[in-house]
Formats: sequence, C-alpha cells, structure tokens
Amino acid sequence: MAEEIERKFLVTNPSWREDADDGTAIRQFYLAVREGVSIRVRRREGRPAVLTVKTGAGLSRGEFEYDIPDTDADALEASHLGTVVEKRRHLVPLGELTIEVDVFAGALAPLVLAEIELPTADHAVLLPSWIGPEVTHDPRFTNAAMALSGLVPDDDA
Repeated sequence: MAEEIERKFLVTNPSWREDADDGTAIRQFYLAVREGVSIRVRRREGRPAVLTVKTGAGLSRGEFEYDIPDTDADALEASHLGTVVEKRRHLVPLGELTIEVDVFAGALAPLVLAEIELPTADHAVLLPSWIGPEVTHDPRFTNAAMALSGLVPDDDA
C-alpha cells in the first residue's frame, strides 16, 4: 500500500512566489466520494491522466495511483461528481522538502493552499512566514469535499 503523509495549510500572503516555480495546470474530477474514500482522475499538463484512490483521512492516508489513457479520462469526466477542480500547482523548495502551493481557479478561486509531504508523521518542519493556519484535519479542505460543496466560508477557516 502506498501511504501519503501530508500537512495542509492556508496561505496568508503571496511572498511564496519569490521562491516558486512557474507552476503546472491541474484539472481533476471526482467519480466517487464517501467518508474515508475518494476516487478521482487528475490531468496535468504534459503528463498522462492518473486515476487515484485515496483512503483514510487526516495526516496519513492510503494513496493508489494508476496512469490511464486520455481517452478513458475524457469518457470518465462525463460522470464526475460536483465541480471540476482547476488549479495551478507551484513547487517551493523547503530544505529537503518541497511545498506544493495550489492556486485554485474557477469555482474555488481565490483559495490558495499549501501542502507538505513528509517522510514520517512526526517529521519536524520549520514553516515559512506565509504559511497560515493548518487545515490538515479539517475535512472541508480536501479537494474532494471542495469539489462537492464549494469553498469554505472565510469566517469558518
């Protein structure tokens, strides 16, 4: 089983852009979502489409990914749930780690989230000043939940 250990944060200001790459466009949609399981298709510019199954919740989750033909992704998109998630992912180096900053477009704009994949759940990390409140354990900030329910109101974050 593949395991993803990831912390997620709101981004408080645009100073992250100083160290970021140009980013990659991502379009993803969900085929099934229930508590503890989501199935999505993600398309990134210049890469094959990927079918992903995620299990669990919070900091450590199961993650299974499989390349699929673009024609299959096209056919599956007609069955998507909720909103198609569109974002641009920028990579920001942080020592031996990388922060992924997602700038959402479309229905989820102007949300900006940062994710840090960690080698272990207890891995210590010194966060840059532009990192805001942690939302790792807030299920409203999963891409699947946002695709189904939209943006979290500002006063709730």
